[in-house]
Amino acid sequence: MEVIDGRQRERVQSIAFNSLSNQDIPAEFIRAETEQPALTTFNGPIPEIPVIDFGNPDHEKLAEEIADASREWGFFQIVNHGIPGEVIEELQKAGKEFFELDQSEKEEYARDDNGSLEGYGTKLQKEIEGKKAWVDYLFHNVWPPSRINYRFWPKNPPYYRKANEEYAKHLKVVVEKLMNYLSEGLGLEENALIEGVGGEEVMEYLLKINYYPPCPRPEVALGVPPHTDMSALTALVPNEVQGLQVFKDDHWFDAKYIPNAIVVHIGDQIEIMSNGKYKSVLHRTTVNKEKTRMSWPVFCSPPSEHVVGPLPQLVNEENPAKFKTKKYKDYEYCKLNKLPQ
Repeated sequence: MEVIDGRQRERVQSIAFNSLSNQDIPAEFIRAETEQPALTTFNGPIPEIPVIDFGNPDHEKLAEEIADASREWGFFQIVNHGIPGEVIEELQKAGKEFFELDQSEKEEYARDDNGSLEGYGTKLQKEIEGKKAWVDYLFHNVWPPSRINYRFWPKNPPYYRKANEEYAKHLKVVVEKLMNYLSEGLGLEENALIEGVGGEEVMEYLLKINYYPPCPRPEVALGVPPHTDMSALTALVPNEVQGLQVFKDDHWFDAKYIPNAIVVHIGDQIEIMSNGKYKSVLHRTTVNKEKTRMSWPVFCSPPSEHVVGPLPQLVNEENPAKFKTKKYKDYEYCKLNKLPQ
């Protein structure tokens, strides 16, 4: 068990196992009616969430499609991205095997109570009304090498490290291209956004594995409550169990699972740097009654001391700055503690 502020915290995986017999869940996991998926998920025809062919040889058209999706949705999926299917498969297999280990072995990687996000854990951020999310997770940095702490990388399965390093190497190429296209979509030099987060050599890649066990009452619970990502950009691969939802035009829409696609979320830092031209996507995760859902987001963010604000090229008298300029660590602190920015 994780010990935070001197209190032990039970894992959702254990709660899920114990809930199987009575087919109910503890009250703190039951969301308010305004958040319950059964009452708030849109049931009509779902608008087409953008799916972008990343292998499109027409550079300008690709940049335009990415920019349009980022303005309109803040969310899209990319196919033909160049990451081999077996690399994604190994990443997912390794993560699944970690969560199937004995509880005592998983606890060896538990988060320290030192402000770092890295490690195995359950509750991440302060929630209004003390509600809880139906998820356990593992966080660790995968890039740059100076930010990697192997204490939080599981030793089992034995191929875990190789699988994660291989995935990170391929993903970095995709993320840098995405950042270039997003810069071009703003009419800027292709390196503008990457420089805005400190440069490609220092941009941090934080991997998270989300583990959402089967939930006896999926209609009233959430795996992750509504939020935007505080990163610049998030690139995610899910398993085949449906669960990701995005908010648009006052509705929650299911994001269709596409095998081997990379799901891309525009995060808060790109919204800030673009001075609101690109939109940080509000999203949440639902859970399943019979199946375990898992996802592997990688949060691409500036270093903690780096100062982020609207890019000067996008600010003038007609377009004043809409966001404050501040150190990323201060933004992160406010976000996790639900304080105004």
